[in-house]
Amino acid sequence: MNPEEIVQAYLDAYNAGDLETAATYYADDFQFSGPMPEPVGPDMYLGISRIMRAAFPDIDYGGRVVSSDGDVVFAEFTLSGTHNGDLDLTPVGMGVIPATGIHFANPTEPVDITVRDGQIVSMVGESSPDSGLPGILSQLGVQMP
Repeated sequence: MNPEEIVQAYLDAYNAGDLETAATYYADDFQFSGPMPEPVGPDMYLGISRIMRAAFPDIDYGGRVVSSDGDVVFAEFTLSGTHNGDLDLTPVGMGVIPATGIHFANPTEPVDITVRDGQIVSMVGESSPDSGLPGILSQLGVQMP
């Protein structure tokens, strides 16, 4: 498979909530960075994904491939979901935010995904105040610390 096909297969699994299959696409040295204070590895990224799925059972990542340049695939995510479960942010020191029933819809977030030897080695998201966790929390009426 070429890099675009690898990323699309990953996004299909991730969008469907099949995190076990999605994880098979990560290289051992995979890192996600951008909207995080510091890059995170595959275990932390999957942990965050599980927390999000528990808090927003209907979460839609809207991940799709836009284009590519060699081993770098340009993708977009358009996150939305309804806060019907507790949002456990204890890993980032914010405690647990009880379900509010509020629906959120973040703006489209560009992500550059690098593929090496058939596996995803990095995902770099563009962060803005209206995207990622800050955007979600703002829509839920929760202040960032």
